[in-house]
Amino acid sequence: MSKKQHVTSVGGQALIEGIMMNGPKGAAMAVRKPDGEIHVEMKDFKHIKDKVPFLGWPIIRGVVNFVESMLIGYKCLMASAEISGQLEEEEKPENMGKIDRWLSEHLNEKVFSALMVVATVLAFAICFLLFMYAPTKLFELFNGLLIAKANTDLISLQPLFEGILKMILLVLYMFFVSRTKDIKRVFMYHGAEHKAIFCYEAGEELTVENVKKQKRFHPRCGTSFIFVVLIISVFVTTILRLIVPETITGILWVALKLLILPLIMGIGYECIKIAGKHNNIFTRILTAPGMWMQRITTNEPTDDIIEVGIIALKAVITDNPEDDAV
Repeated sequence: MSKKQHVTSVGGQALIEGIMMNGPKGAAMAVRKPDGEIHVEMKDFKHIKDKVPFLGWPIIRGVVNFVESMLIGYKCLMASAEISGQLEEEEKPENMGKIDRWLSEHLNEKVFSALMVVATVLAFAICFLLFMYAPTKLFELFNGLLIAKANTDLISLQPLFEGILKMILLVLYMFFVSRTKDIKRVFMYHGAEHKAIFCYEAGEELTVENVKKQKRFHPRCGTSFIFVVLIISVFVTTILRLIVPETITGILWVALKLLILPLIMGIGYECIKIAGKHNNIFTRILTAPGMWMQRITTNEPTDDIIEVGIIALKAVITDNPEDDAV
């Protein structure tokens, strides 16, 4: 008797020594403790669309789900660091740098929390400068030189130039981050997350051996979502560039891109959902860059890591696969 394949809405996120899965039963995290035991915990997260239904409408739900995923993911990531013993290791004096040691000795909890807020704001500011302002500024400098030297204006190609530059920056950033020891292990859990979901979707029993033979590149991955958003942004901003006056440049152009970003993310989310349901030439082309990028953001997991992925997945799926459908 052949196994019945199905597509699910189950998704997840790699944590520190663990995996968070989100499915029909809710969200659950499985984390390997220092003693080798696997800690499993259901997380009670309320979705805003349950209170405000229109936030679950197509296009609108893209941004809402992204923000919720970021919040849920951050909470689970911090929890996994504590459960796995990572925070305890980092807090040991012998593992601290001079700055960290001084901060732990002189700052109280309120001041430390304030510094964390400042650090978060700075991180968002750096992302804005790197992925929003810098590509615009570099294009304007390049285009200005062309106008001065060759009397050639490439303003209509600005979205394409910026989109390609963002992709290059993203690939370089992820490549260098993936070289670090801790992130390599997190990416192994990322691979286990994908493999476990693929195994379940293939209708196979969730065993280490069955999961191990699955692919680790999944079209519904957040990595694919980022690239789909970048691709769609090229088309949407190209239309925008043709509509708005050429005098709209610099910070005004960046502001316009920020204003239409929720729309772009909404379209990207719907495209990822379509790619998760269908396997055709359109979806394969759309998700190809993200699937290729997963060669960097996922690593082949070991058996013990696969075991964590299986336990996390089992905690959120139902006995009837049809209930887990996209």
